[in-house]
Amino acid sequence: MLKLFTKDFWDVTARLILRNKIAILVGITIATFLLAQKWENMRFTYTEANLLPDDHEVNIIYNDFLKTFGEEGNLIVFGVKDSTLFSVENLNAWNKLSDDFKNNEAVETVISIKDLQKLIKDSDNQKFKLEPFIKDSITSVAQIEMLQNELFEKYPFYDNFLFNKETKTIRTAIYLKKDIVNTSARKDFVTNILQPQIKSFEEARNLDVRISGMPYIRTLNSQNIVDEIGMFIIAALLVTSVIFFFFFRSFRATFISLIVVCIGVMWTLGIIGLLNYEITVLTALIPPLIIVIGIPNCIFLINKYQHEVKLHGNKVKSLQRVITKIGNATLMTNVTTASGFATFILTESKLLKEFGIVASLSILAIFILCLLIIPIIYSFLPYPKDRHLEHLNKRWIGGFVNWMESMVKQKRIAIYIVSVLLLVVSIIGIYQIKISGSLIEDMPQDSEFVNDIRFFEEEFNGIMPLEIMVDTKRKKGVMKLSTLKRMDELEDLIIETPELSKPVSVVGLVKYSKQAYYNGNTKFYQLPTSQENSFILSYAKNSSSNVDLLKNFVDSTGQYARITTLMKDIGTDKMERIEENLQTKIDKVFPKDRYNITMTGKALVFQKGTKYLVKNLVISLSLAIFLIALFMAYMFRSGRMIIISLIPNLLPLLVTAGLMGYLGVPIKPSTILVFSIAFGISVDDTIHFLAKYRQELQANKWKIKVSVYGALRETGVSMFYTSIVLFFGFSVFTISSFGGTVALGALVSATLLFAMLSNLLLLPSLLLSLERSIANKQVLREPTINIIPEEDETID
Repeated sequence: MLKLFTKDFWDVTARLILRNKIAILVGITIATFLLAQKWENMRFTYTEANLLPDDHEVNIIYNDFLKTFGEEGNLIVFGVKDSTLFSVENLNAWNKLSDDFKNNEAVETVISIKDLQKLIKDSDNQKFKLEPFIKDSITSVAQIEMLQNELFEKYPFYDNFLFNKETKTIRTAIYLKKDIVNTSARKDFVTNILQPQIKSFEEARNLDVRISGMPYIRTLNSQNIVDEIGMFIIAALLVTSVIFFFFFRSFRATFISLIVVCIGVMWTLGIIGLLNYEITVLTALIPPLIIVIGIPNCIFLINKYQHEVKLHGNKVKSLQRVITKIGNATLMTNVTTASGFATFILTESKLLKEFGIVASLSILAIFILCLLIIPIIYSFLPYPKDRHLEHLNKRWIGGFVNWMESMVKQKRIAIYIVSVLLLVVSIIGIYQIKISGSLIEDMPQDSEFVNDIRFFEEEFNGIMPLEIMVDTKRKKGVMKLSTLKRMDELEDLIIETPELSKPVSVVGLVKYSKQAYYNGNTKFYQLPTSQENSFILSYAKNSSSNVDLLKNFVDSTGQYARITTLMKDIGTDKMERIEENLQTKIDKVFPKDRYNITMTGKALVFQKGTKYLVKNLVISLSLAIFLIALFMAYMFRSGRMIIISLIPNLLPLLVTAGLMGYLGVPIKPSTILVFSIAFGISVDDTIHFLAKYRQELQANKWKIKVSVYGALRETGVSMFYTSIVLFFGFSVFTISSFGGTVALGALVSATLLFAMLSNLLLLPSLLLSLERSIANKQVLREPTINIIPEEDETID
């Protein structure tokens, strides 16, 4: 019975691979074909990224709100800030543009200036009736002036809803049908109907129309994700292949590596389809990640093959040693990398869980492909020519290795001093890190739709819904005057909060009703007294059903009411202060025994999701460290070696976190991923170095210094190559238009560069300084990574 991952195991693995070459290639081809069939199951997400688990309290509250009032993120607005709009032709054209959307099957309702109604008192029949501001069409400038006077001066109920009376900005509201908001029909409406018609209007009228609203933002943001997937894959292939060729100067080696990673990408897309996962902003990053992570595997395997060929000239023996010597270490490095991603599976966030599953499976798949394809292809190819091996003799590489060796020999104290200084400075920087819950911060900042978001924030104080649901705990409790007064008091605080727009609720309708009862006098736009309330309610009850404006603000039982406001895109700190102020007011105004008040809405859900992820960052990173420590314990059977192996990899993480603090890069969903990913990848260098160190110890009869320098000379080149590939590979993400993706690429690249230097300088220094306590035969007995003696038989 073979012991897993020992010398015997890898001997057998090498024989199986090299004796069943055709069968393995056929198997890979069939597997690739079958996974390619699953591509048709891939679909791009039409729902918003929910960072919280389904059973989280915030999601439960949000879903309860949706059950009562339906989807709240179905509003699209388009507006114009231009005085020329107030001409007969342009205003009629604007109204016609709004009317054209009404008959579309995706639209529930459209509200424009033309649709606004005056609430008129009918004294003869003791009821209210509705009368449009614009009956048919605009025919004169005098009519426009009268319209402006009425809208901007006489009807405060509509202020800040479809117009801003200060800047004369006008907008139209389109409410999509709630059942299509999270489907492809939403995208079809936005791209095929809304955008073309708006563009046609702009060209015809020479007006700049701004568009926004959550369905519109989500559609354009999702399209940007789709567009960037192909760009990332091509850029990652181009950058990594150019760097690979620069190092190896071999078209053959470069082409083989590209074949392997391309198949790896095909398998990744197949895994997404097989699991029926949607392509989100996170899963879209995995295909280029597989390219970036797969190329270092190729470097280690090909570099080892060429090194062995140059050493003894036996091609078959070289391929055998590639599998037996590099196989275990490469397996461990890929397992640790996969573990860094797999820790996200243990979070309760569906978005992160899917990302973790696909990424970890894809990393293990690319390892298997590298281990199988590279030795098999090289077994069919002729013996490498001298020019293919020239890179092994490059002077600058030799100079780099000599520099590392001299630093470890002569500047060990300086290395420790610099490391301690970096640690202290980084810890100071970490205390300056802030948390960001901004929804648009990671969106393409120079895109038109982000500029439109800022436009509506400036003109109407926001675009992201914040909902307050009032449960009166009894039927028809909303229309009680005491409830309305409490809601009005809460709305006063919302109006005073500059980051929130003017609230819309039943309170405004009741005030509007009183104004109408007093024949439109604006002085009476206020809540009625107890005496007035009975008269006004009697008018409302006698009114026809088409005057029932309550359905959007009060549920059918009259027990629940909603207060809707829109929020500017603000950071987590401000959002928390606003939430705290609102909650304080709610606790003061609404007795808990009579009311149940909940705050929700997409703005709040996203902010809570960011906080949730920050808490899970510590958990996922701790799990990654724990799992990798277990791998180290398995490999080296020494507690001291675990500590020594972790120090060079934790220091770069602290340095990166410190940089985030100094540079003002906040903790947010995108940057949270950096630490687990970077740790899982950076520890690969440690494993390769220590694996070679173990082999050198055994070969050199436990002479520590000779073994450390021997490991440094042989693995230093491959570690340098792979770190450079990873650095530039992750730097590809900085070309993204998404701020989060840019931050992810830049931070991971920086971390891996620090990790390379840490593993090449600090790690060997620690081994040499602590040689007596960590490296002896007693500690290193029963090695799990074995060197294959030179006299081993080769495979025929």
